[in-house]
Amino acid sequence: MPTPSPVPSAPPRLALVTGASGELGRAIARRLAADGLEVIVHANSRLEAAEAVAAEIVAAGGRARALAFDITDRAACRAALEALLAEGRPVQVLVNNAGIHDDAVFPGMRDEQWDRVLDVSLNGFFNVTQPLTMPMIRSRWGRIVNISSVAAVTGNRGQVNYAAAKGALHSAGRALSLELASRGITVNTVAPGVIASPMADAAFSAEAIAKLVPAKRAGRPEEVAALVAFLAGDDAGYISGQVISINGGMA
Repeated sequence: MPTPSPVPSAPPRLALVTGASGELGRAIARRLAADGLEVIVHANSRLEAAEAVAAEIVAAGGRARALAFDITDRAACRAALEALLAEGRPVQVLVNNAGIHDDAVFPGMRDEQWDRVLDVSLNGFFNVTQPLTMPMIRSRWGRIVNISSVAAVTGNRGQVNYAAAKGALHSAGRALSLELASRGITVNTVAPGVIASPMADAAFSAEAIAKLVPAKRAGRPEEVAALVAFLAGDDAGYISGQVISINGGMA
């Protein structure tokens, strides 16, 4: 009797992590890849940094590649995503991690500070998520995780623009979760507090963190990535429309 041909295994789910050239995005991309997903490591202008993250993942035995486009440029964003979808696979895990802050007290905030921060976090969410939604719906399975901030939960002096942008993600994620729940797609928001990174290390001394954070330390990017990975997996299929804080007890 001839030996039956092996049944080809299904390809891994495809994940896109925006802003993955930074410290937190890198940790999320690495964790998703370690969990068996193929990861698109997105960057805006720092393609070399995204390529380095993808190379790390591949060297560790995972599957990843880098992709650069400006999430605030709707036409360029759509073109990049259409080219990705043309390969024939939906993006089934989307992590909207890209964001910037440009701080100033509100009376002195410049127009461009307000516009740019909202453009990246809020318009970027729409520009990336909307083109990927119908292919995800057709697959009848999906996970959308938006990365917010404790600033959207508690507010923060000098960050009215940032708090507004991230707070809008809370509402958008909740509304979108209602539209997609019956299609096997969850939408959740993760709101980190002070997370260790070169930027946070420059902004917060150890003494300041001890006063600000009940846990007396900054969080690790890997801790946030673990939460995102859980929400992106099968076990979190009954969790949707939630804002989940990870901030050492700050709020």
